[in-house]
Amino acid sequence: LSFTDESTIPLQKCLTMNDRIAIDPDVLVGKPVVRGTRLSVEFVVGLLAQGWPEAEVLDNYPQLTHEDVLACLEYARDRLQ
Repeated sequence: LSFTDESTIPLQKCLTMNDRIAIDPDVLVGKPVVRGTRLSVEFVVGLLAQGWPEAEVLDNYPQLTHEDVLACLEYARDRLQ
C-alpha cells in the first residue's frame, strides 16, 4: 500500500470523541451529537442548564441514557478546559 496516492488512504468520516459522542459533517452540520441520534451535546446540556431534571430529559428523549447525559457533560467540561 502506497501512501503517496491520496486516493488509497481511507478517510474517517465520523470523528469519535468518546464511545457516546460523535462528530459527523453529515449530521447537524458537524455538531457533536449523542451517537446514533440527532441530539446535539449543546441541546442536552442546554436542557440541563434550563433546569430540566435529568429524569425529565430521559423521559422526553427515551433514546438517551444516563450515560449519554454524563458523556454530554463530560464533553462540555473538556471543551471548556
